[in-house]
Amino acid sequence: MDLIKRKALKINDITWTVLDEADEMLNMGFRDEIDSILETTPEEKQTLLFSATMPSEVRRIASEYMHNPVEIAVSKVNTASKNIEHHVYLVRSSDRYLALKRLADYYPNIYGIVFCRTRREAKDVADKLMQDGYNADALHGDLSQSQRDHVMDKFRNQNIQILVATDVAARGIDVNELTHVINYNLPDDPEVYVHRSGRTGRAGNKGISIIISGGREARKVRDLEKLIASKIEPRNVPTGEEICEKRLISLIEKIENIEVDEELIEPYMATVNEKLADIDRDALLKRFLTVEFNSFLEYYKNTKDITPEGDRGDRGERGERNSRRGGRDFSRFFINIGQKHNLRVPNLIGLINEQTRNRNIEIGKIEILRNFSFFEVDTQFESLVLETFKDAQRDGVDLDVQISKPEPGRGGDRGGSRGGNRGGGDR
Repeated sequence: MDLIKRKALKINDITWTVLDEADEMLNMGFRDEIDSILETTPEEKQTLLFSATMPSEVRRIASEYMHNPVEIAVSKVNTASKNIEHHVYLVRSSDRYLALKRLADYYPNIYGIVFCRTRREAKDVADKLMQDGYNADALHGDLSQSQRDHVMDKFRNQNIQILVATDVAARGIDVNELTHVINYNLPDDPEVYVHRSGRTGRAGNKGISIIISGGREARKVRDLEKLIASKIEPRNVPTGEEICEKRLISLIEKIENIEVDEELIEPYMATVNEKLADIDRDALLKRFLTVEFNSFLEYYKNTKDITPEGDRGDRGERGERNSRRGGRDFSRFFINIGQKHNLRVPNLIGLINEQTRNRNIEIGKIEILRNFSFFEVDTQFESLVLETFKDAQRDGVDLDVQISKPEPGRGGDRGGSRGGNRGGGDR
């Protein structure tokens, strides 16, 4: 545009116009600039748009600047590979990086891409991973072409296990053996998630696409499930104990399967046998594990479970969020959806946040039953909840939210018996 304005570049006689990464150009806010440049081109020309996804803005450009455009798709639109498992981990936003580290530890043979929203976030996450001793590097728009090529060469040769990238920077990466794709943040455009996840599970291999969710994206996850026609399975962030057990098993399997070069080590066996002659088998195994594993065990000793309370375990069962009560008064509500409506604790939290448009409401105990559910909210927001849930729907079901009797044994009837008398009592 600068060259055109200075009359240093004349494009009024060109015969070809090619817009690459059309969706990303528009996502980055260049709509006006693209329109301005295309309007400068002649009416008669060949126009080509290349785009990994097909949002409405790309279609708008096609309709405005192309004559009888033909859409060519290299694969089915909005489909996900059957070779890919989809997992979602619910964490507090402040624990997002900690969750990423735990997942990297839980999958010791991970070879994957972590997708971040911005180049700054990609750089920060990669720097933290490298400082914490992980085999990682970043790919973002601030890199020169030679730096990008260097990082990609290391990644293709699997000298880097974890590549942290933005969507724009990751375009053009063609690697078939990826085991994991991790969404550090969900993209705004659901089709971008399909594009991201499609980078694993290629060439007949199995892959896992992971979402690290801050807990307010329940509706986004539901929409993605419809888009990919596949279940996104809720998972708990591994605890320190689970990680240590998984790493130990991985180490044992590595020892089991390693090929021994007898000729190479034979000259040293006499010395080894002499040194270890007085140590029995059990003691030798313990010392070996101590040498190989102690730093890991020490790191995870006494670490906390970072899955928010109420989201652990079977998310189809009753979840409790007692840790946030702190002596507050809570109002108890009945809602007419439950397990048979695919309602889970994270979904209900997201629904409350979405309807009230207030992320700071304290939510108490949540109880998901078969046909209906109960939840508690800080009493000062009682009227807000009742008002905002009027005429609300979820997946085509008209929502009925009313004040319920307090849970048995809690005392203090706030009135309204609607929920307490359903299904033979609250429990």
